[in-house]
Amino acid sequence: MSIGRRVFEFLKMASQEHARWDYETSMSILKNRKKMLILLAMLVPILAVSFLEAGDMIGGKTAYAPAFYSTNIFLVSIAIGLCAGLITGCIGAGGGFIITPALMAAGVKGILAVGTDLFHIFAKAIMGTAVHKKLGNVSVKLAIAFLVGSAGGTFIGGALNKALYDYDPLMSEAFISLVYAVLLGFLGFYALADFLKSRKSADTGDAHGGSSAGLNELSQKVQKFSLAPVIRFDEDIVPGGRKISGVVVALGGVVVGVMAAIMGVGGGFITFPMFVYVFGVSSMTTVGTDILQIIFTAGLAAVSQYAIYGYVFYTLAMGMLLGSLIGIQVGALTTKVVKGIHIRGFYAISIIAGFINRAATLPKKMVELEMINLSKDLVQTIESVGNVIFWVVVAFFAAWVIGKFIMNINKLRGEDEAVAPVLVKEEA
Repeated sequence: MSIGRRVFEFLKMASQEHARWDYETSMSILKNRKKMLILLAMLVPILAVSFLEAGDMIGGKTAYAPAFYSTNIFLVSIAIGLCAGLITGCIGAGGGFIITPALMAAGVKGILAVGTDLFHIFAKAIMGTAVHKKLGNVSVKLAIAFLVGSAGGTFIGGALNKALYDYDPLMSEAFISLVYAVLLGFLGFYALADFLKSRKSADTGDAHGGSSAGLNELSQKVQKFSLAPVIRFDEDIVPGGRKISGVVVALGGVVVGVMAAIMGVGGGFITFPMFVYVFGVSSMTTVGTDILQIIFTAGLAAVSQYAIYGYVFYTLAMGMLLGSLIGIQVGALTTKVVKGIHIRGFYAISIIAGFINRAATLPKKMVELEMINLSKDLVQTIESVGNVIFWVVVAFFAAWVIGKFIMNINKLRGEDEAVAPVLVKEEA
């Protein structure tokens, strides 16, 4: 298997695991009446501020927020959350990757989009994660080593974003767009090739394979690296357990923390494949650790690196949370009435649309930074075309999913109750 293919499989698994966490967390909120009431109570003051359209909040170069709150920006945030939720619920991957690009495409500054997305993830994690149900398999030593690293990583990534913004806001925008363009471009085009290949084969895309906790060649080499302190784990799964250097685990945490703080994601999309395929940790142990790290990493990055500097737009965060809860529910139900091959195709297209949107902004940013020399009309046209492509693809996908849902609503009512009543109180 080529290196590129290995990286794609890693990122694909990462995207799927983040979607799985997002779905479970959202369902935990939706099925619990108390949590829904708390969410509504949190929305009341934010809605009041939005509809009153308050005056200037924060301005200047070192702390940025919109000059005013408006009803329109709140509705836009709900729409973005809805679309991301539809992608997550229906496709099972990818929704979290388009939130920051979508916010930037809607006109939100990159650093504010990153901070707001992190706060949205943190709020969802705190409200929806039933930690006590899944912590039985957590290795405390592994968790501590990883969280020490991810904490350092959030400070590195956050400091880098803030330093670029303080030096030149345009450079910050270009950097965030470049990171997303590279990631989404690589993942999107590999996914498209995978989809086109599957169409020619007997693979319908309806089956979803699970992950293996067995040791591969890479994880065997990593576990042989015995730099102190050495941590033992999975004693209840493997006789005598396995062991790994705490330094290696901490370095992995640094990578996750940096990516989370730069991209505005919780880090969970990298943690699962890193633990299973690089560290050789069992899936059961990984799940519990992943829950802890998302709460810790997203919370630390959102609060210490963005919120206290004014880089979080709370109206947007709550709007996205509300929209994503609805979207995930509708998307998950729709998977029962659409073919898997169609879902796989939309996954590739949605990721590529995000890539086109971010890549199309780069020429204009580079001209403004005086790195290249192109006409303003040309770069403006490129950016506008990228924006139109992105919103057309997202709108078409949303309309397709919602249309399928409405046309099959009677059929879906007869399905089992595992994903149906939205506000039924969660059983103890």
